[in-house]
Amino acid sequence: MTNREIADTFDLIADLLEVKGENVFRIRAYRNASLNLREMSEVLADVAKEGRLEELSGIGKDLASKIQELLATGRLEYLDRLKKEIPEVLATLMTIPGLGPKKAKQLYDHFKVKSMDHLEKLAKDGKLRALPGMGEKTESNILQGLKTVRRGLERKPLLVGLEIAGEIIDRLEALPVVDRIVVAGSSRRGRETIRDIDLLVVSKKPAAVMDQFVQLPFVDQVQAHGETKSSIRTSQGLQVDLRVVAPESFGAAWIYFTGSKAHNVKIRQLAQQKELLVNEYGVFRKKGNRRVAGKSEEEVYKSLGLPWVPPELREDRGEVEAGLKNRLPSLAEIKSMRGDFHMHSDWTDGGYPIEEVARAAKAKGYEYMLLTDHSQSLRIAGGLSAEKLLKQRAIVDKLNRTLKPFRVLLGTEMEILPDGSLDYDDSVLSQLDVVVAAVHSAFKQPKTQMTERIISAIRNPYVNIIAHPTGRLLGAREPYEVDLDEVAKEAARTGTALEINAQAKRMDLSDAQAKRAKELGAQLVVSTDAHTLDHLETMVIGVGLARRAWLENQDLLNTRRADEVLKWVAQKRRKLQVAKS
Repeated sequence: MTNREIADTFDLIADLLEVKGENVFRIRAYRNASLNLREMSEVLADVAKEGRLEELSGIGKDLASKIQELLATGRLEYLDRLKKEIPEVLATLMTIPGLGPKKAKQLYDHFKVKSMDHLEKLAKDGKLRALPGMGEKTESNILQGLKTVRRGLERKPLLVGLEIAGEIIDRLEALPVVDRIVVAGSSRRGRETIRDIDLLVVSKKPAAVMDQFVQLPFVDQVQAHGETKSSIRTSQGLQVDLRVVAPESFGAAWIYFTGSKAHNVKIRQLAQQKELLVNEYGVFRKKGNRRVAGKSEEEVYKSLGLPWVPPELREDRGEVEAGLKNRLPSLAEIKSMRGDFHMHSDWTDGGYPIEEVARAAKAKGYEYMLLTDHSQSLRIAGGLSAEKLLKQRAIVDKLNRTLKPFRVLLGTEMEILPDGSLDYDDSVLSQLDVVVAAVHSAFKQPKTQMTERIISAIRNPYVNIIAHPTGRLLGAREPYEVDLDEVAKEAARTGTALEINAQAKRMDLSDAQAKRAKELGAQLVVSTDAHTLDHLETMVIGVGLARRAWLENQDLLNTRRADEVLKWVAQKRRKLQVAKS
């Protein structure tokens, strides 16, 4: 587990203890320990191996043993017991954004809240405002928070679905009776969240495949078990549907079960114009019911007068019309990504030293990476003072001599403060290679104020990328209010890039927002915002989001060489400095 994950665990324990009304000093001990763990630069696992946990500020024998247990097992018996002592509905209330442990307990005790539905009715009826400290605004925030939580419960991040699908495919693909197995549905289309997973199999012995499928070790419930179709629910709460299809129908079935529904309707309408019938079994002449296609996706689309349509575009957003005119974009590809522009080290809230992060990026096949540890105002993430930030230059220069031709670019993820000012002076920023700026506070500012706040940063000659431009956390926090059209226009005017953040919980910008930003002339960049080495794997879902946005390689900063990136940075600096003078 990372420092941040252990700190999150201690915060949760503090919340649960607060709900129970435990000793205030005990609660404070967990909160202080969490804060100290977030601010430390060393990796906890390394400190534990060296037997130095009790030397850390705020960590005594008891908390040190809990850290050891978390590092060894990934869970904590004490936390499991604590959760059992809290009513399930109260634990649920605490997950609602903006409703902390005190308010959650206040609502539970006063209204005997039985469920989220019950709380929603109380808020809609205006009954919550009768409590001290709760008004109409609180009720509105709770209703919005309930919507956010429900979306999170109904849908899972794409990355979760792809990981589960990949494990199932690996296990079933090894069976001699499986000729081919692929993922379909919204996972294949790269939707940011999914409700279920669809898999297709080609096999001459479908019953044998189904028998193995329903006995997979992570099956929580078998919902259906047939010879050609079965459904399970995994321990993560996702439904997985497996279908066996005939080889001659595979292409048609893959299109049909990939969707979207709107795309399928559109191609059926096109088929009707050509006196054809298209379904999950193939493409047929209406007269005589003769099969004309179905074995592959390419031949199905060709029979309709279309080129193959990439799955990410199959949303009925003009892809069929573009295909008929032979104007489908040549979508961005993961293999064309030369670098990652948002990566953290253990100098702030990352999990690994700079050298390990750099070597991991190099091992991914990148030509460069941008080091972006947090700036000084984000204390919860151990933000760096200007002096400490610039000390990274010597480490970066040494690594660049060791790892060449791979290159580490020195940057920062700098706070855009509530008044629109920046966390470092220009004299500091001018010494960095590439500067990323972001909002991490005051999310509830009015739309005009938030828009001007971000635009103010964009107008700085040294700010090159705006990270996660809407601040959303899927299933946990709604985006802040901002006029993205105005942000994109100013980004295009100044030569500033907008980020597609590939973190599974962010996916920010969304596909529609990124597509609009391109239309307004803005440069885009896909970044992993990696805090641990495994986060590097999220680049693939970030590029998938870019593909859903109809973006091509030239639309993404990542496809440029390092020297081209630095020329792009210098161009903005010259342009805006001249304009200022």
